[in-house]
Amino acid sequence: MLNVIWILFFVLSFIGASYQAFVVGDAQIWTTVVNDLFAAAKSAFTISINLTGMLCLWLGLLKIAELSGLTNLLAKALTPLFRKIMPQIPDNHPAIGSIVMNMAANMLGLDNAATPMGLKAMEQMQELNPKKDTASNAQILFMVINASAVTIVPINILMYRSELGSTNPCAVFIPILIATSVSTLVGFLAVAYTQKLDIFNKTVLSYIGGFFIFIAGLAYYFASLDDTVRLKYSESAGNFILFFIITAFIVAGAIKKLNVYETFIQGAKEGFDIAVKIIPYLVAMLTAIAALRASGIMDLFVNFVEKIALSCGSDGAFVPALPTALMKPLSGSGARAMMIETLQTFGADSFEGFCASVIQGSTETTFYVLAVYFGAVKIVKTRSALPCALLADFAGIVAAIYLSYIFF
Repeated sequence: MLNVIWILFFVLSFIGASYQAFVVGDAQIWTTVVNDLFAAAKSAFTISINLTGMLCLWLGLLKIAELSGLTNLLAKALTPLFRKIMPQIPDNHPAIGSIVMNMAANMLGLDNAATPMGLKAMEQMQELNPKKDTASNAQILFMVINASAVTIVPINILMYRSELGSTNPCAVFIPILIATSVSTLVGFLAVAYTQKLDIFNKTVLSYIGGFFIFIAGLAYYFASLDDTVRLKYSESAGNFILFFIITAFIVAGAIKKLNVYETFIQGAKEGFDIAVKIIPYLVAMLTAIAALRASGIMDLFVNFVEKIALSCGSDGAFVPALPTALMKPLSGSGARAMMIETLQTFGADSFEGFCASVIQGSTETTFYVLAVYFGAVKIVKTRSALPCALLADFAGIVAAIYLSYIFF
């Protein structure tokens, strides 16, 4: 699948650039595409280097958590659920604890912590994988959930809206929470269908029901706060929880009489190795995405969608937010730039700005997540992971547009 997607991206890029050069008359398009492609290769290396510090920090801390028994406690609490949805993972396996901590960090919008935890989980699941070049069922489900990650506190989006003059930056809080929940649910159901998982039983429904009740409770609490207080609490709560976790890991290691420092160093070395491994995969994916973006093919698609929407009687107000939607699965920074451009052009409190903000928070950067997570364990056959993740992206984006019309 990755091979087909990679080829498709470059072919579409060439078609888009050819249209711009020979039909529109933009002779500079070839220079733009090639320069962006080379810049993306350099950026991929820079991203990997920047990840190295975070990977060393968190994998060092996770090694302490693993040897102190904290991950085993998490695994025991969730073993009944994982026995149903990831039957390939043995009961109380440390991968369960890493998966849970990754999901918790994602929900809190703590990307710097989520990625190292997710990579650790992928490595632990890879140890159980009989076909090392092919994604296991458990790895597919984990990747899809990551690519559609529920975000309870979209701190960055709220801050950008505030900085760009929104009188109510937190107005997107509830729509984002609903849209990202829809994305995750659709992704989970898609994987459950392809893997024929028995999810309609008391155990799974109880955990899922409890999860959504928890999400609804948090949403109600944050919705009841004043806008200024909500933004302040959203930012400080996540950082408080993060530092509490770091301290708890170290204290737990000390209680277990581990050599905490040496244990941390041992785990940190693993982080450096992972950072080096993912460089080729990031270079391959980010260069293809850069060429696609620079070629103008996405602008052609947006214009095509606008014509269809207008011919069907729609007001077409959501169309200016589509560049954010198209870029989101491909590039987090690209999608963020598109959202900011929409906020600046139409206003942070315009419908277009509102819609772009909700889309930005509705799902994750699928191709980046896929390249990093599978690249770290050298998986090249991703099976149903990409189709299920893209379906989740589509559901989240459609939900974001629909909710924007309802709320705005």
